[in-house]
Amino acid sequence: MVERTGIRYHEAELHRLLGELFLGRAEERADACFRRALKIARQQHAKSWELRAAVSLARLWKSQGRRGEARELLAPVYGWFTEGFGTADLKNAKDLLDELA
Repeated sequence: MVERTGIRYHEAELHRLLGELFLGRAEERADACFRRALKIARQQHAKSWELRAAVSLARLWKSQGRRGEARELLAPVYGWFTEGFGTADLKNAKDLLDELA
């Protein structure tokens, strides 16, 4: 649908959600989807979508024992925000960062 309409606002989130569907069954595909979501969000300067993708990828890496990489990925994205710390996305990111500390 994104290709057909050319409306790409939610494209990063669509890739992230696809990655979530692959979790537990095809982690390499989930990883690829999360990375694609990150790339798209960064190209669009969509910080909220970038945060969600970073949280998803960091959670996957944490489950794979890649805690340091997960923290290195997530910390700068979380650090970009200056407000909205009461939102669910930022609370989830903070909780994950605390777990990775």
